[in-house]
Amino acid sequence: MAHIDCVVDTNPMAQEIHSVSNHIKGTTTAVVAMQTAVVLAEKKAADHVCDNVNKGFYTLIRSQISQKIAKLQSDVDSHLMQLNAQKKQLLAIRGRMERDYNMISSRYLKLFNGLNQNLKQRIFELDKPTVDFAVKELEKVSNRTKYLTATVPVSQLESLAASQKIIASNVKFRGLRVINSMTNFLADMSEQKKLTDRILLEKGNVENSTLSVPVVISECNFDKFDSKNIDIQLNNAQLSKQTQSTIKNTVNSNIENIEWQPSKEIDKEVKSEFSKYLSNSGSSQRVKDMANKLFMANNFQTLKNEQL
Repeated sequence: MAHIDCVVDTNPMAQEIHSVSNHIKGTTTAVVAMQTAVVLAEKKAADHVCDNVNKGFYTLIRSQISQKIAKLQSDVDSHLMQLNAQKKQLLAIRGRMERDYNMISSRYLKLFNGLNQNLKQRIFELDKPTVDFAVKELEKVSNRTKYLTATVPVSQLESLAASQKIIASNVKFRGLRVINSMTNFLADMSEQKKLTDRILLEKGNVENSTLSVPVVISECNFDKFDSKNIDIQLNNAQLSKQTQSTIKNTVNSNIENIEWQPSKEIDKEVKSEFSKYLSNSGSSQRVKDMANKLFMANNFQTLKNEQL
């Protein structure tokens, strides 16, 4: 194989490689600078993202806490308002109860004071002379030292004698009043004894007697369902309320045993009384004629057993 020996100049290539090497160094410097800038930018971006994420998280937590605080505050305010309203209602009820209690207590206090006063007056009226003697005269007699105070004998003889005469006269006057009071008391006692002897029965035997009492029983119906209404009338002037109630109860208990019988004709007194009411009525003539027609066409019934 042939061997060719030639000389090649490598300076241009070396220069070019040198210039490439310089460019590579610049590129490396630029890359390093860029890498440093990228790392710094990434760090800033990461820090910014972390700050924003932390800020957003804290803002979210704060917003949720604020919402819960607002909700709880609203609940507390509503409960507080409800409690205040209930407090006002309870205070109003308490005040009304206090007023009612005071009114009822004052009413009953007035009633019982009146009853006590009436009972006291009645008891005093039962034996007035004795009560007057025990309440009024006895107190005066026991306090006679206050009413009969003697005059200190430091004056002249004439005035002392006059004072003694006045005191003696006062003693005699009060003694006369006591004697008159005792006389009146004994006279009243004697009069009361005589009156009691006249009122009380001499014998203790009580005889039973029968008393016939007239009773008016009316039975009528006011509607088409034939619902009957029974009315009982008694003499209110001679009978007490208890006796009237007893008679009405007896009649009501025996109302089923009462037998009615038809009447042949209307009683003359009843017809006369009805005619009197009809003539005094202010209704029209047509109404009066219809009422008279219904009255004449009505059928009366009377009691068969007239005594219960």
